[in-house]
Amino acid sequence: MSANTRQVGGKHYAAEIQHWDWVASNNLDYFQGQITKYVTRWRKKNGLDDLLKAQHFLEKYIELEIERLACEPQGQGYVSQD
Repeated sequence: MSANTRQVGGKHYAAEIQHWDWVASNNLDYFQGQITKYVTRWRKKNGLDDLLKAQHFLEKYIELEIERLACEPQGQGYVSQD
């Protein structure tokens, strides 16, 4: 049986494509998957709490990216477009 054919807990929101399939088909990483999950479901599930969860994941994702860029050799990191 396919994982898409059953729901574990909660209510199942019928959709043309399951979020995890969309994440996998777009090669998103963990943080991108979590952020898009909360942003796309907030109106149907937990309202503002889901937007705040998405924001929290984005804050951590930004922290990790800043740390990664700080470890790169000079000239290889973020370049301002301003």
